[in-house]
Amino acid sequence: MAMLSASLSGPKSAASYSSPHFSGLRRLCSKLDSNTSHSFLRHFNSQLRVSSLRKPSRNVVAMAGTGTFFVGGNWKCNGTKESITKLVSDLNDAKLEADVDVVVAPPFPYIDQVKASLTDRIEISAQNSWVGKGGAFTGEISVEQLKDIGCKWVILGHSERRHIIGENNEFIGKKAAYALSQGLGVVACIGELLEEREAGKTFDVCFEQLKAFADAVPSWENIVIAYEPVWAIGTGKVATPLQAQEVHVAVRDWLKKNVSEEVASKTRIIYGGSVNGGNCADLAKQEDIDGFLVGGASLKGLNLQPLSILQHPRKLLLDYVYWPCN
Repeated sequence: MAMLSASLSGPKSAASYSSPHFSGLRRLCSKLDSNTSHSFLRHFNSQLRVSSLRKPSRNVVAMAGTGTFFVGGNWKCNGTKESITKLVSDLNDAKLEADVDVVVAPPFPYIDQVKASLTDRIEISAQNSWVGKGGAFTGEISVEQLKDIGCKWVILGHSERRHIIGENNEFIGKKAAYALSQGLGVVACIGELLEEREAGKTFDVCFEQLKAFADAVPSWENIVIAYEPVWAIGTGKVATPLQAQEVHVAVRDWLKKNVSEEVASKTRIIYGGSVNGGNCADLAKQEDIDGFLVGGASLKGLNLQPLSILQHPRKLLLDYVYWPCN
């Protein structure tokens, strides 16, 4: 219990880390978008096609990260055997090529079902893992168990676990370190509450969360950072492309100053928070947005959403990404 108490203690001070030139998101930023909820149930187009065409594109979308574009679907605590069978069937009918990483995160009870029936081209993530080796920890899932059933990734630090379950920065950092040490990739989530944004503390909050990962992890090679402003998760609100880009730039700058220039260059920083087919194209055109972590929309089927992205040493050409549309 002493070890557990230590794991759950508050985060260390960020004072030892240098900060970029800004100390918080400017209050005089664009108004938050308050789009109405989209209905995705009308569309189930199973054509998810990603192509690495070399021809010029009219709509250039830059990628500052050097990895491939990353699209993750977090199914959260949703679904039944029947609905997940249908969703997996749609994903299996999709045509994917090599220039995008596609990952889905089913609820724990259905991971084995999804693994047994989903194409190997799409990797499977868990939505959480325990901080260390398994044992007498009722209700927890160990990294070793996740690997045993075929998971390649785990989502850690999601706001719902931070603010509902009560996980703190240091505990999340330790979970990430253990998952990485056992060979799982980590989707490391960061993001601010609405009151923190309105108080001009967006960068401070995100940097404190980043510091907890940086203090703990042995390497950033298998980490994808997901910026998910808490006020935009499941609310229908979404950060404007410029608001999201501003935070992504700040995160990359923090990595450059506090970890290394190489890590800042190579780490993919993806956006989550009410992402859907109506807004993902404009978001993806931002240079520092390297993909998406999609929540509820990833449960509702797939539909056509064109994204044209120019192939370049630090850019990626997507002919089309078929993802949820309204």
